[in-house]
Amino acid sequence: MTTPGPEARRADAPVDDLVGPARRAHRLTWMGIAAAAALVAASVLIPLWTGWDVVVKGGPPLHGFWDPRFGPGSAPAIAIAVLALVGAAPLAMRLRWGWLLLAAFVSGAAWLAMLALVDGFDGIAAVLDADIEYLPTAREVTDLGATLEEFIERIPRSHPDNWPVHIAGHPAGALVVFVGLVRIGLGSGAAAGWIVLGLAATIPLAVMLTMRRFGAEVAARRAAPFLVLGPSAIWMGVSGDALFAAVTAWGLCLLAYATRAASHAATAAWAIGAGLLLGYGVLLSYGLVLMGLLALAVLVIGRDWKPLPWAAGAALMPVLIFAAAGFAWWEAYPVLVDRYWDGIASRRPASYWIWGDLAALACSAGLVAGASVALAAARVRAWRTWSRPVEVVVVLTLAAAATVLIADLSQMSKAEVERIWLPFVPWLLVGTALLPRAWVRPALAIQLALAITLQHLYFFQW
Repeated sequence: MTTPGPEARRADAPVDDLVGPARRAHRLTWMGIAAAAALVAASVLIPLWTGWDVVVKGGPPLHGFWDPRFGPGSAPAIAIAVLALVGAAPLAMRLRWGWLLLAAFVSGAAWLAMLALVDGFDGIAAVLDADIEYLPTAREVTDLGATLEEFIERIPRSHPDNWPVHIAGHPAGALVVFVGLVRIGLGSGAAAGWIVLGLAATIPLAVMLTMRRFGAEVAARRAAPFLVLGPSAIWMGVSGDALFAAVTAWGLCLLAYATRAASHAATAAWAIGAGLLLGYGVLLSYGLVLMGLLALAVLVIGRDWKPLPWAAGAALMPVLIFAAAGFAWWEAYPVLVDRYWDGIASRRPASYWIWGDLAALACSAGLVAGASVALAAARVRAWRTWSRPVEVVVVLTLAAAATVLIADLSQMSKAEVERIWLPFVPWLLVGTALLPRAWVRPALAIQLALAITLQHLYFFQW
C-alpha cells in the first residue's frame, strides 16, 4: 500500500480538520440519523397505535394526505437523484467556485421543479392559487393603502370579512409582495410559482457565499449537495415560505459581506442591504424575528460589530414605513396570537407537538439534520482549538438549532412546520460539512430517497 505524498496530505488537511476524529464522527453521524429516524417513527406510530387525535390533516407529523402516484416529474426526479448520488459530492469539491454556484442553482432548480411536476403542471401553477393562499386575495386588492389600514382589524375570526388563513397568519408584507406581482402582470399561479421556485433555488448560493466569505470554502463545498438536494424541496418549490427563506438567507449573506468589507462605506452599504432584507423578512412572517439570532451569529463569526447599527437601523425602516401606512407589526402580532389560540392551536395537543414538530422538521430537513446538529454540538467542548472553518460551521448550525428550539417552545407553530420552518433548514444543514467521508454518499442517499418517497406517497397542500 502506498502512502500519500505531502501534496495529497495538504489537500486532505481541510477536510480532515472539519471531520475531526474519524471514529467519533462516525458514531455521532449514526446516532444523529438514528435519533431523527426514531423521532419520525414515533411521531407516526404513536398516534396510529393509540388513536391519539393530534388534529392534523392526513397522517401526522406531516400536513398531507396519503396519495401514492407517479407523474410527469417522477422519472426526471429519480434521474437527478441517481446522478447526484454518483457525482454531486466529487463535483462540488472539484469545480471552480463560479461554476459550482451555477451548477448549484441549475441542479437545485431542476430538483425543485421535477418534484413539483410529480403532480403535473398543477404542481407549480395551482398551489399558490388555492383559496387560502395569497394570490386570490392579492388580485382583489384595488387600494393597497386602505388594505394596510384595515389589515389588523380583519385578522380575528369574529370579523365578518376576516382574512383567509395565510393572509391572517402573516404580516402584511407577505400580501404586499403578491399584490406587487399582480400589478406587474405576474399574478397568475404559474408565473408566481416559477418566480418562487427560482428564488428558492438561490438559497443554497446565499449560504455557500456566506460560508466562503468567512474563509470556509471547503466546508461550503462539502455541504453543497445537502443544501441543494433534499426533501425540503417538496415544500420549497412553490410555497410562500420559500420566498421568505430566500429573502432572509440573502440578508444574512449581505451581513457576512459587511463584516469583511474593505472600507467604512462598503460596510455601511452591505449592512444597509442586509438590514432592509432582514427587516422586510419580519414583515413576511412573524417567526422570522428569530433570524435575529442567526444575524448575531454572523456578527460573532465576523468579529465585527460595526455593521450592527447600520443593519439595525435599516431593518427598522420597512417596519416603520408599514406602521406609518397603517400596519404596525407590534399591534398585529397579539391579534394574530388570539386568532391562533381561538382556532386549531387550542385543539392540537402540546404534549405531542412539542416533539412532533421536530419530527416534521426531520422530514423536511431530512434525517441527516440530526447528524448535522450532533456533529456540531460535539465540537463545542473543544472551542479553543477550532479552526476558522470549524467555527463557521458550528456557530451557524447551532444558531439555527437554537432558533428551531425557541420556535418550538413558543408553541406558535403546532404542526405544518415542514413548511413554516423552511427559512431555518439551510442553516441547520451547514453542519453536514462535518460528515466523515464514508458517510457523505450514504447520507445524501438517505436525503434523496426520503424526498422521492414522501413526494410520491403523500399529497401536500402547500
